[in-house]
Amino acid sequence: MTDGPGSRLSLEGDSSLPGNDNTMKARKRPPTARLPTLMDLSGRLNARDFTIAHLLDEHTALTTAQLTAVLFGSPVTCQHRLSSLRKLRFVDRFIRNQPTRPRPMCWVVGALAARYVALVRDEAPPTPKAVQQRAERIMASPKLDHLLGVNGFFVALAAHSRTDSSTRLARWWSERSSTAAYGRRIRPDGHGVWTDGTTSVGFFVEYDTGTEPIGRLVDKLPAYQRLRDDGGPDYPVLFVLQSPVREQHLHQRLGAGVGSTVRVATTSPLAGADPAAAVWRVSGEGRRRRLADLPSAHGQTGPINPGPPRVGDDPLRLLQAL
Repeated sequence: MTDGPGSRLSLEGDSSLPGNDNTMKARKRPPTARLPTLMDLSGRLNARDFTIAHLLDEHTALTTAQLTAVLFGSPVTCQHRLSSLRKLRFVDRFIRNQPTRPRPMCWVVGALAARYVALVRDEAPPTPKAVQQRAERIMASPKLDHLLGVNGFFVALAAHSRTDSSTRLARWWSERSSTAAYGRRIRPDGHGVWTDGTTSVGFFVEYDTGTEPIGRLVDKLPAYQRLRDDGGPDYPVLFVLQSPVREQHLHQRLGAGVGSTVRVATTSPLAGADPAAAVWRVSGEGRRRRLADLPSAHGQTGPINPGPPRVGDDPLRLLQAL
């Protein structure tokens, strides 16, 4: 009698037969690589690496070019260091392959960078699986281009301060941190404080990609006014627009009266690439001003007003003593 298919399957699953010992097979599998600990890497990580961890955790994703502009002297040096950190599972990266779009290398926190930042904040560290899922959500996000654009604006300010020691980006908060700090009254794309000598200018950023009607941009202003009227700071709202035509249309709407007295300043590509320079057109004015010359007041520190920047707000604070 020959064995049928059912008999064969049952024999293959019989651990009593030679070669069917599942325990032996399991023992022969290569062991899973152990995730190194921060203590394992304590002699291989420096202040710049920890700064990268904080920047990636706060701002979600940064490109090689952006990290180079803020922290390195050349893109080759930056790429080499990031590659080394990736091998250590401190950071991770992906390329977002989209037809007809730029394909920059995007860097995100790895398991160990996320763990480090959480421990600094006295929070429970995320699991490696959670960190991986976060990275994949970032890669797949339809808002990634907008996020990189917002980050690029602040990176340009940080890069300016590397060549002008009298200036500094004293605060750089993401949308998440800004929303929380101001009692969820507003939801800017980012918030910063720019210092130039003894001048300190706070501002909120609205980064426009041109996908919304101009009216939607104007509709964001009443929330900023309510924040100011209720004890928040008197900071200008900066609209970063992608064309001079769109910038002109926004000023026309503002000139027609929008029921808000919040200070608004705009810029577009033709005005210049350096946001610290005289590229800002204030509503109701013709000439453009430098960022440091925009009207701004921190106001009284309170529940919905963090006030002037503190030492801990400086995104490059870990490097200050170097």
